[in-house]
Amino acid sequence: MRLHLHLLSDSTGETLENIAKAALAQFDDVDTMRHFWPMVRSETHLERILAEITVNPGLVLYTLVNPAIRRMLEARCAALGLPIVAPMDAVSNALSSLLGQEAKARPGRQHSLDAAYFARVDAIQWTIAHDDGIASEDWEEADIVLAGVSRSSKTPTSIYLANRGFKTANIPIVVESPPPPILFTLKKPLVVGLTTSADRLIAIRRNRLLSLNQMPDTDYVEQDAVIRELSYARRMFADNGWPVIDVTRRSIEETAAAIITLCNDRKLEARA
Repeated sequence: MRLHLHLLSDSTGETLENIAKAALAQFDDVDTMRHFWPMVRSETHLERILAEITVNPGLVLYTLVNPAIRRMLEARCAALGLPIVAPMDAVSNALSSLLGQEAKARPGRQHSLDAAYFARVDAIQWTIAHDDGIASEDWEEADIVLAGVSRSSKTPTSIYLANRGFKTANIPIVVESPPPPILFTLKKPLVVGLTTSADRLIAIRRNRLLSLNQMPDTDYVEQDAVIRELSYARRMFADNGWPVIDVTRRSIEETAAAIITLCNDRKLEARA
């Protein structure tokens, strides 16, 4: 089945995209044509979008706070007989009722340049500067340190965590080159070991070598060598009592969510 999905936002549209992605993940065999319309803040802009919606009718999701633009979009979609949903309305209405105040109709207010925003930018910059074992002398400043063999999703997971405000360093575990001693004496950061299945790791590494136009016939992808490498890393994790996450069947988002849960549990234990 083919579905035209129109996403209209008066800001960056990031929230709307995430909602749509989460909802679509619950359905199989849907060929989705996404039409993404961010920064919709004028009736003139909306008129151009409505022309496209008329040509490609489908489900319309929107996060618009300007009443006039909302009414215009709702009226035109009703005239076209198209389903239209404002996914944030139910949450805003519930909060309004509970708090006894009206929501501020300010486009993009969730992206305001507050202290949390600058902390997130700082975390991203710090994480990029401490990728792949760089600047280990700074690791005590980190919130999280990820350890794992090559191609075990350390860097993308680190960047995702940084976008959530966590300063994250990562270190590759290599049999021939032990990690710096500081890794085993860290107090502030949560050190997490990432592991995966040998078959998945070999497949990822083969694809990486092919993308670099290198022959995939080295110990880097040889099964016995990979198994020894993974065993070496797992022993290190166990010897140091670090929590371990198997990323074999996890997305980056799921791995990061599991790590954030570990961080939260650690904070609760510290308070207790």
